Amino acid sequence: MPLLPQIESAADELTAIFQDLHAHPEIGFQESRTAAIVADLLRSYGVDEVHTGIAKTGVIGVLRGKGGGNRRVGLRADMDALPILEDTGLAYASTNPGTMHACGHDGHTTMLLGAARYLAQTRDFDGTVVLIFQPAEEGMGGARGMIAEGLFERFPCDEVFGMHNSPNGKPGTFGIRAGAAMAGAAFFDIRIKGRGVHAATPHNGRDSLLIAASLAVELQSIVSRNTPPLETLVLSVTQLHAGTAYNVVPETATLGGTIRYFSDEVFDMAKRRLEEICAGFALAHGVVIEADVRNAFDVLVNDAELASAYAAAAADIVGARNVSENEAPVTGSEDFADMLRVVPGAYCRVGHAGTVPLHNPGFVLDPTVLPVGASIMARLVEVRLPLLVG
Repeated sequence: MPLLPQIESAADELTAIFQDLHAHPEIGFQESRTAAIVADLLRSYGVDEVHTGIAKTGVIGVLRGKGGGNRRVGLRADMDALPILEDTGLAYASTNPGTMHACGHDGHTTMLLGAARYLAQTRDFDGTVVLIFQPAEEGMGGARGMIAEGLFERFPCDEVFGMHNSPNGKPGTFGIRAGAAMAGAAFFDIRIKGRGVHAATPHNGRDSLLIAASLAVELQSIVSRNTPPLETLVLSVTQLHAGTAYNVVPETATLGGTIRYFSDEVFDMAKRRLEEICAGFALAHGVVIEADVRNAFDVLVNDAELASAYAAAAADIVGARNVSENEAPVTGSEDFADMLRVVPGAYCRVGHAGTVPLHNPGFVLDPTVLPVGASIMARLVEVRLPLLVG
């Protein structure tokens, strides 16, 4: 089975939606324009229920099939952009300076709209589809916000599925992995309060910058000396801020960064060691050090049966030879993991042309992936909620 004909024939319409969303990106929890467009389109498609304002800007559509079954499948797309200045030269580049859809969430939203349009037209399924348009995926807790506001109590799902584009230069490919597929993530901030003095007399002070630099190096011992060799842990210090003048030893310094992991036990160890190292540095140097480590994303774990079902539906669209069920785990993170902790499901990647990485000012999503993703999601519903005839 190639692309679903009704979706393929609407490719130009999907491209127009995508380009409009791309030109008007919005940061997490500020996706008011995007949410309004999504809600209006769902209503125009004839979706049975449209709910707005969930976790501020989230949108839910409820669509019932021809059959009277009680099973419910959730499909989720994220809507937010990133604080990045776009450098693509596209005719439909961002009109909001400093904000860009550099992760393809505009494409994900469009794909789910394409699937919704098709499913509303055909309704060749037995049960209910819950269309989840989520705000604030980029580290701001949009999934947790929706869950906290009763997402799955108000709109129960037996299983839930998500999708991400992959700029791998391999259009028409589908990849998925059962089990732990994407890393959990935490962010940390470390604040050092020393004693500022004239740079000509550093012996009279407590050099917060030197301590911060040493601490950034020492934290790597958590990976090299505390983590079991067969476990995965990434600890990256990504920020170091201190000082305002050439001739002043700064009084304060701050470090920031991220921890990525596939095991909650490994994360607990890394958090404990980070706090212990900070406490040790504070004692050794006679300064005050405060460490704040906070979980941002859970480990994304795909249900094995549902991952295989997703792959089977994708094979109907892109062909079995273009489907991989053994994708390598990635240390990137995704807050769809929080939904998978509540409801079983699976998360996949769909390849497209272009190899500029995600979160890059030059990232371009290939619009030809839009009907592919929409067709896979729509076909998945028909596979998971089959309409028995006769």
